[in-house]
Amino acid sequence: MKIARFSRIGFILAAAGSAVGLGNIWKFPYIAGEYGGGAFVLVYLITVLFVGFSIMIAEMLIGYLGRKDTVTSFEELAPRNSGMWKYAGFQALAGLFVMIFYSVVIGWIFHYIVTSLTYLPSTVKEAETTFSAMLHTDFLTQLFYHTMAFSWITYVLTRGIKGGIEKMNMVLMPTLMIILLGMFAYSTTLDTFGKAFEFMFSPDWSKINSEAFVVAVGHAFFTLSLGMGAIMTYSASMEKGSNLVTNAFWVLFLDTTIAIVAGLMLFTFLYQYGAGPAKGPGLVFISLPAAFYEMGIIGNVFAVAFFIALAFAGLTSGVSLVEPMVQYFIDRFGWSRLKASISMGLFFYLIGIIAILSNIDGFKEQLTWGSRNFFDWVDYVTSAIMLPFGGLAMSVFVGFVMEKQRVESILKPHLGFAFEAWYFSLRYIIPVAMFVVMLGLLGILE
Repeated sequence: MKIARFSRIGFILAAAGSAVGLGNIWKFPYIAGEYGGGAFVLVYLITVLFVGFSIMIAEMLIGYLGRKDTVTSFEELAPRNSGMWKYAGFQALAGLFVMIFYSVVIGWIFHYIVTSLTYLPSTVKEAETTFSAMLHTDFLTQLFYHTMAFSWITYVLTRGIKGGIEKMNMVLMPTLMIILLGMFAYSTTLDTFGKAFEFMFSPDWSKINSEAFVVAVGHAFFTLSLGMGAIMTYSASMEKGSNLVTNAFWVLFLDTTIAIVAGLMLFTFLYQYGAGPAKGPGLVFISLPAAFYEMGIIGNVFAVAFFIALAFAGLTSGVSLVEPMVQYFIDRFGWSRLKASISMGLFFYLIGIIAILSNIDGFKEQLTWGSRNFFDWVDYVTSAIMLPFGGLAMSVFVGFVMEKQRVESILKPHLGFAFEAWYFSLRYIIPVAMFVVMLGLLGILE
């Protein structure tokens, strides 16, 4: 049977679709606002370039050479201790766990697409009340849209590499970019675009501390889909003879550009209509709808378009988060794609219902431990432990376990003289950075 492979453009769009997710459009702007705008953006860009880019190449390399699921790829590429290294491949579980809350958030976005057609809150306070009511009391609405997200993602997975994942990304990614660029073009005509540009690119170093650096590295991992096996699994279906460095560059370029464009556009709207860079997820679900209201009927159009773009970003990422474990059960246990896709979909869907309930009045008390409820614990464990550990494992594996000659033969023709610097960074700089990030996110470093 002929093995399905991505076309070159199909791989870039699929990998970019994996990287371009809610982290770019939903999370990046409010984190930038919280940590001083331009200062954080600069730290983030440096992190993406010197840490994210290096690990993305390493993750692509493992997938490209392994040609299997993440566990099998580690196992077969390790010249020694393969039985131990296969456990590094279970980083694929991180993506599946992220989907537990990610699917719920995609559901919120679906809900806002529908409501924005006819209703926008007139004030930030009204928007906050509306969002809070949905989050804490409206279980059935959240369940309905969570079910929609599960159904879409599972269906695409059942269609496979070419007929599902590539086909979806070939449609949704260009559409997403057209919507965002159209809204960005409009934002450049507003008086506050200059203020937003200054906020995004004029550093306020007083708000930069060790925590900001840790958050920047952690967010770079989240938004680039690193450390969870998604890029590795997609790379296993890359065409032979592919240029991994060029592919990694394009994925990183699209991911970072969309984050910057989204940030500039959102802050322009918020400044124009009387709001500032709100903290937390309220920027998108509270402050932004109130800003759209001030635009009149065009605000409804922009709100619907924006939430559609946000939904597309979430869905393309969502598929990539589940695919590594789907591929694992296909390769290791001989499951059909249909069985593996439905099983993994039901896993995040059913546990996602618990995540919804952990925010609902009457249930959240029983589903809260310490300072976090179940929803927040899943988010915290994946971002603070699983993703940094995945990055650490990949850098050590490529830098110390795989034969240098094999790594060099694939990458040096494309990296040239920069190969040695990349290799040194992968061995000695990135592992330390990942370890520090993990300690920082766990609260061990203050």
